[in-house]
Amino acid sequence: MPYNALDWLETAQRKVQAASVGTRTERKGRVEEIGDGVALISGLGDVRLDEVLRFEGGQLGFARVLDADLIGSVLLDAATDVKAGDTVFGTGEVVSVPVGDALLGRVIDPLGRPLDGKGPIETTTHWPIERPAPSIIERDLVTEPVQTGVLVVDTLFALGRGQRELIVGDHATGKTTLATDAMIAQKSSDMLCVYVAVGQKTSSIRRVIDALQTQGDFSRCIVLVAGSASSPGLQWIAPYAGMTMAEYFRDKGQHALIVIDDLSKHAATHREIALLTRQSPGREAYPGDVFYIHARLLERAAKLSKARGGGSLTALPIAETDAGNLSAFIPTNLISITDGQIVLDAALFHQGQKPAVDVGLSVSRVGGKTQSVPLRKAASTLRLDYAQFLELEVFTRFGGMPDGRVRQQLTRGARIRAILRQPQHMPFRLADEIGLVMAVQSGLLDTLPLDAIATFCAGLPARLDSDAAKVIATLGDTGALSSEDHATLIATITRFVDTLSVGNDRLVP
Repeated sequence: MPYNALDWLETAQRKVQAASVGTRTERKGRVEEIGDGVALISGLGDVRLDEVLRFEGGQLGFARVLDADLIGSVLLDAATDVKAGDTVFGTGEVVSVPVGDALLGRVIDPLGRPLDGKGPIETTTHWPIERPAPSIIERDLVTEPVQTGVLVVDTLFALGRGQRELIVGDHATGKTTLATDAMIAQKSSDMLCVYVAVGQKTSSIRRVIDALQTQGDFSRCIVLVAGSASSPGLQWIAPYAGMTMAEYFRDKGQHALIVIDDLSKHAATHREIALLTRQSPGREAYPGDVFYIHARLLERAAKLSKARGGGSLTALPIAETDAGNLSAFIPTNLISITDGQIVLDAALFHQGQKPAVDVGLSVSRVGGKTQSVPLRKAASTLRLDYAQFLELEVFTRFGGMPDGRVRQQLTRGARIRAILRQPQHMPFRLADEIGLVMAVQSGLLDTLPLDAIATFCAGLPARLDSDAAKVIATLGDTGALSSEDHATLIATITRFVDTLSVGNDRLVP
């Protein structure tokens, strides 16, 4: 095709006419110091808190500390290519993350970037990670139950939708497993789940994902990962990003459950960033705002009023203690913020009592107000009976023959402890929990050998489905049990116990 100068001239003229003419303001700064994922920047006097900053090499960070002379920026990407003297540009935007249904069933990082190799996330809606908590007038009473499927929790420390319940305990005592079981139990409910891993090992995160995929409904879960190898910036924003993603469903009138694993590591990351940005250290070298960063995070979990759609966001933050010291700085902060705590005891764990929940130190400040009515009636004296058993058991270790009433309490208490022992990733339905509590509280298990209790707990759900299917369906539809339904359950449980007692005659002393 021959060259035509006139065509070229017309094209050039159109491009010139279409070009915008005028001044363009560009906000620039300069990296003064860089190290350990934190950059000190000069020259950006009008930057705002949490504003996204773009470095010369394309890396992103956000403004965390605003001083008169320097800005403390935390990098969200690897800092290997950032050096002193590099140019930094202000974007004018705060840190935001994608939200929406497209995130369900995905494994992502705190910025919403996919980590599961399933391609990009198709969503155009972005919300800032820092959002105000609902006001008092926008909230409603916490009255709807959260069925965790964990018998010791649902019977003794019932949770409600919109509640914040801390899971606290020593390293490797089953904290993550307890939270994972609560998420697995939501596969048959209308609650969506968000799991936020902060500073966790890759192997631990992999186990949670595998459990959700095999035992739960992973298509209704979001897994947000800021592992131990991630930058401090990603670990710091992870809980806030996960809360924003969960708030999207709450504000739509849906119900969500968020697990933050764990806030002790998040506090350590906050301390690291604060010291690197030259903030004044306080108790245990934590900065003075360490309480505030978690308070403003957990206050966002709430049950909204009908005028706001009636949605709910329930939070299960996790904290780690050292040698069971609940009076340490971070655990006491979180206990004072949340609506109760589930304390896991290392001694119970090593004795094989799993979940290793310490019923004396654990509490739910909402409790029976959210519990299912049939379960509340069945477990009305369960906690008192179990607490008395634990005290009597200590005294009887000194020797002596207890009288008949004490022997009966010891027998009943041992059965209560046995039914509270539950395999991991096998949550119970509400009907199963009611049946187990009715069985032990009515004395039907008193004559059953202790080593047959596990068989009873494992086989009861199938027996209820076969012999009391109508009662189970009614309970699922109405959440209530009539006197006839109660009698049917007792008769079904009695027959099942009789079959086990016949099969274990040789074990009965």
